[in-house]
Amino acid sequence: MKRLLRFILVLGVAAAGAAGFIYYNHFDTLVQTRFQGRLWELPARVYARPMEVYEGMHLDSGRFEKELALMGYRRAAGEKPEAPGTYQRTGSLFRLYLRAFDFGDEKCDPRRIRFRIKEGVVDGLQRPGKLSAADSHADLARLDPVVIGSFYPDSKEDRILVDLDAFPPLLAKAIVAVEDRNFYTHHGIDPKSVLRAVAVNLKKGRLTQGASTLTQQLARNFFLTREKTLTRKVNEAVTALALERRFSKEDILEAYMNEVYLGQDGRLAIHGFGLASQFYFGKSPQSLQPREIALLVGLLKGPSAYHPRRHPKAARARRDVVLHVMAGQGLISDKILKKALAAPLGVVEKEARGHSPFPYYLDLVKRRLMTEYHEADLKTMGLRIFTALDPQVQLAAEAGTAGFLKGRNRHLDAGVVVTSLATNEIQALVGGKDFRYKGFNRALDARRPIGSLVKPAIYLTALLQPEAYTMLTPLDDGAVAVENPDGSIWRPQNFDRQFHGQVRLYRALVNSYNTSAVRLGMALGLDRIGATLEKMGYTPRGTLLPSMLLGSLEMSPMQVAQLYHCLAAGGFYIPAKSIRAVYTPRGQALSRYPLSIDQRLDPGAVFLVSKILQAVVDQGSGRSLEKWMPKSMGTAGKTGTTNDLRDSWFAGFTGSRLAVAWTGRDDNKPAGLTGASGALQIFGRVMSRVSNTPLVLSAPENIEWAAVDMVSGMVTDPDCPGAVAVPFIKGSGPVQYRPCSYRRTAGGQRRSPSRPVPEKVKPKYLIDWLKEIF
Repeated sequence: MKRLLRFILVLGVAAAGAAGFIYYNHFDTLVQTRFQGRLWELPARVYARPMEVYEGMHLDSGRFEKELALMGYRRAAGEKPEAPGTYQRTGSLFRLYLRAFDFGDEKCDPRRIRFRIKEGVVDGLQRPGKLSAADSHADLARLDPVVIGSFYPDSKEDRILVDLDAFPPLLAKAIVAVEDRNFYTHHGIDPKSVLRAVAVNLKKGRLTQGASTLTQQLARNFFLTREKTLTRKVNEAVTALALERRFSKEDILEAYMNEVYLGQDGRLAIHGFGLASQFYFGKSPQSLQPREIALLVGLLKGPSAYHPRRHPKAARARRDVVLHVMAGQGLISDKILKKALAAPLGVVEKEARGHSPFPYYLDLVKRRLMTEYHEADLKTMGLRIFTALDPQVQLAAEAGTAGFLKGRNRHLDAGVVVTSLATNEIQALVGGKDFRYKGFNRALDARRPIGSLVKPAIYLTALLQPEAYTMLTPLDDGAVAVENPDGSIWRPQNFDRQFHGQVRLYRALVNSYNTSAVRLGMALGLDRIGATLEKMGYTPRGTLLPSMLLGSLEMSPMQVAQLYHCLAAGGFYIPAKSIRAVYTPRGQALSRYPLSIDQRLDPGAVFLVSKILQAVVDQGSGRSLEKWMPKSMGTAGKTGTTNDLRDSWFAGFTGSRLAVAWTGRDDNKPAGLTGASGALQIFGRVMSRVSNTPLVLSAPENIEWAAVDMVSGMVTDPDCPGAVAVPFIKGSGPVQYRPCSYRRTAGGQRRSPSRPVPEKVKPKYLIDWLKEIF
């Protein structure tokens, strides 16, 4: 009998041991699997271009401060900024304490810079500190970029992953001191703390004190629910033991510091001290002060109850308790304690983290990313995406658009695109008049008839055939009737309802005559013009109709910007780009977007068209631009107006930027604006708010100049009265020569050779032909 009982006992113990092993092994496997994979779903973060401040840079003080605010920089009250992420301004003098940042191609530590902005130009850029006067001079300072948005995981958890050694040591020590003093000596469970908690709870007759170690808290957050049952507590303890067996204290502490819940930002949960540091103090954890560390550690007890913005008194009391614990554990000195207790909470104003400051641009970036990445990856891999958005230009574009729309018909809306001339990077994008609302993106999706913006493509097609067309080729601007494919007759009119007879090719474009453009387009062939448009970056869809010659083609502002950039780039096609690079959280470059250049059009013909577009702004339909842009800027551009004044367009470029503006109504009702009275004014307001370099067109090698008698169209001597220098594709200029003495008068009468030659009023050699012609 005894032997049977002993056998049953052994069998029971063995069964219990096996069950215990299986039970433990389940959690042990769970721990290993989870910790060996990716621990968290990390949102992708999208950055604007980093601002690079240098001597001589054009910078508007007001917009610079706005960008600093978007970066989360705080204006310091004292004479000097004392912490990274702060700045101080005294008149024109700026002192900045820059934050550490990993730019992907460069990692920068916190550092100070100082400079003045005199009359809109950066002056005296220096790196103050323990440097000699000579060494303190700085050529360039790179500022951490504005975060323009994130792609959040479906869990709505947000965090910034930080390595343990990147956290300040005091933060880890304070966490251990407050939450789990025996962390480095127990094995996941702290029996002493359990006994102490039991005693306290029995004494008070209610549950007032817990005994969970950091490891248990991590186990609960990672693997278990928050239900208060005995089973869950046992599972928690077993999981904690498995964690301690499989991983080091440092691994567990790092996971804990990145995992813990520390507050709520709308629908987004703030997890980890990396993000909490940004959310509450606008700085990286490396820059936290002891009092700030104490506040964050205090939040562990109850992020809602001690929320510093909603409950500042409770938060301050909790912070002070933590500060005393830190001092009691010897982590901070009495002097620091006294100073910290006297300090305010110092939290920054709430950032609208869940809402992009530039939602239309973020929409553009997401569309581009979705062609290369799965949406799930964007929401979980923690990618760092660097874009070409320039907040200075974006703010100028928004201000310019708002300035035009203010006080006008409430149904009027707008779309604006601004790009860099050199790289075709999209620097700014306005998708509608409500700049902070992510809705219908007119810059990308509003495909509207472009009106006369199509005409440069017609004239370019002609000038690509120098054997048949030059800038001086006469065109018939009389009445014209064109048969459509369906047999109907189209009879286009000029805007002024007048016909202008024979006009030179250049003048027909400068004055944007319709009937001459239609005649020329029909003579060239719609297919040829369609081919030119395709080379410029737009592929027409469907059957080409004669009405396309006056802009029935429907395009978005973004498509027009691509089209005109090919002109601005001298016939080189450069795809518009919004993203510069994509990095993993560990700094590995996943994608880069180098400059791609494809020469598609003859630079000589493009040069001729661009010269005419300069004349459009100088003397044609765009001349009212001089209200915002000085003539010395040499801006080239073209207005566009559609039937019944429904759409108002302007596309133009200087030596450094290109911008396209559209304004009209979403319901397609007449807006009552021409290209000059609408979109041109937006363009002017935008471009006058940003720095631009003058447009100086350099003649390609296949361009030659000839002095031409504008009455006869023959080549003449450069110093003849009335002679102008006109560019031609080599070999296409006039060959017939007419000396000054045979020049006809404006009235058509031939001047006698015996009559004295009028006084020479022209320079002997090249003449500024634009001024002479117009």
